Amino acid sequence: MAGRRTDTKERIQQVALELFAERGYEQTTLQEVAERLEITRPALYYHFRTKEAILASVVEGLLSSVEELVEWGRAQPRTPEARREILQRIGGLLQDQWQPLVKFAQVNQGVMQEVPTGERMRDEMLKMVSLLEEPGASPVRRFQARLAVVAVIMGSVAFPIDMDVPESERSAVAMEVAMKLISEE
Repeated sequence: MAGRRTDTKERIQQVALELFAERGYEQTTLQEVAERLEITRPALYYHFRTKEAILASVVEGLLSSVEELVEWGRAQPRTPEARREILQRIGGLLQDQWQPLVKFAQVNQGVMQEVPTGERMRDEMLKMVSLLEEPGASPVRRFQARLAVVAVIMGSVAFPIDMDVPESERSAVAMEVAMKLISEE
């Protein structure tokens, strides 16, 4: 029974984020989330009483994943191979968990700044990006590390419209660019 409850919570989170990205956070109601899920509002309320609770649970899940990645990354040697593995893991998390939240954040930037965990999320993301930086790196190399993460994010969400890259190849192209950004020159 606990497995079904977790599955339902995850479905609610996923569908809510899709609607928040499509319609905007402020314009989406819990009724619309319930309708999209084909469940009753009381069934939805059993898991989440508010939109804020849904968003907070998604952000907490992301933060947990980032914290685990940072902890693992800090235990790795500061080598080019470790940086490539860290970037691969960031890409894997984007594909597995973060993609809906990234899409949501693009459309609802103001909301992300207002959520209580927003500042903590920003801090954890900076810790994650810092794992890609070489010790004593120049500002240019540090900026390249940040751009590498941006490239991976763009590949998981969407390229600029004028690029003719099939969706199935988007992540691989973005990862190739990201790897070049963190490679030794």
